[in-house]
Amino acid sequence: MGAQIYFNKGKDLLISNDSKIRVTYRFPAGTDLEKMARMVAIGQSAGTWSPKFESRKDHLSGHLAEVVALFPSDNGGGLATIDYPVSNCPDSTGALLTAIMGKYSMAFPMKVVDLLLPERYGVLPAFGIQGIRRSLEIFDRPLLMAIFKPSLGLTAREHGEIFREAAFAGIDLMKDDEILPDIPECTALDRLASIRVVVDELWRVHRRRVLYAVNLSGRADQLIEKARILVSEGANALLLNVFAYGYPVLESLAADPLINVPLFCHPALSGVYTGPSDYGFSARVVLGTLMAHAGGDAVLFPTRFGNFPVLPEEESSLVDTLHKSSIFPVPSGGVNPGSVFPLVQAYGTNQIINAGTAIMDHPDGVSAGVRAFQIALSEAGFKVQ
Repeated sequence: MGAQIYFNKGKDLLISNDSKIRVTYRFPAGTDLEKMARMVAIGQSAGTWSPKFESRKDHLSGHLAEVVALFPSDNGGGLATIDYPVSNCPDSTGALLTAIMGKYSMAFPMKVVDLLLPERYGVLPAFGIQGIRRSLEIFDRPLLMAIFKPSLGLTAREHGEIFREAAFAGIDLMKDDEILPDIPECTALDRLASIRVVVDELWRVHRRRVLYAVNLSGRADQLIEKARILVSEGANALLLNVFAYGYPVLESLAADPLINVPLFCHPALSGVYTGPSDYGFSARVVLGTLMAHAGGDAVLFPTRFGNFPVLPEEESSLVDTLHKSSIFPVPSGGVNPGSVFPLVQAYGTNQIINAGTAIMDHPDGVSAGVRAFQIALSEAGFKVQ
């Protein structure tokens, strides 16, 4: 990077707590950085206006975004930081995304690499790290989560049997596979009923709780009512494919007083947003900041300690963003007992270690798969009961 260029010299670059939304964009080499930054700032906010609106200039100017800093690269392009008035998009992440990227996402290459929002913006997590820990009464170690496998084709009764084996072996949480929708031969309610029997038995026998994140699926006009019904029938956690259904759906779930359970956010489709180097968003923005301000309590993400080729700095930046927002990071994707020690070294105690086939396909059965992870946690220095 070349020298930083400040605009409005003498003005502190610290963001106000409640008046600005700060976005940092990265533009590729060969870009006229100042020109493109100013184009985005104007075009993604109030735009220009004709002389007939000159009498309202002061009001309209209040909706203009402002380029506050440039960080040019030696070969052109670089980073541009733009402040948007909160008043442009005060109500939801849907309006926010349209405001900070919108039409220019189709015009030329640029990527949102950082996003700072006012502390109380949006819908904040109701549970987060401490709420989930209180639900389970586990405070001193990483949590263990298992995924039902096979993903499709099991009956509700078989889900209950698998859950029983994992739960009585000591798993802390289980979740549906994200590709298992509410299908007639294995509905969400039927799965829940089968699993609730085990949840209640485990509490009765061992006074221990396990969370089951049931996958929420269906049409948008049905999702909230489906979630309410699941919770009323005993669901103690929900799983949402946020990128398929949208942040506003997550916001609605998190804001509903009748849906008073932790919300687990799956990253399916997020690669479309984060994959291209010169387009879209960084993972820390879409899986971190936006989840935190749309009400997510735990966020799954692909980890380099499994079988995903994730850059270390990108993954660490995401986890840091989640931790700062008191949201549980859930490293996933090919995680096995050998992943536990490096995960603990990298991210510490506040994480949910999530495994599918490493538990479900263990040659000695599901219970042995759970115990293998418990042994790995013990070898990493944690007491596992």
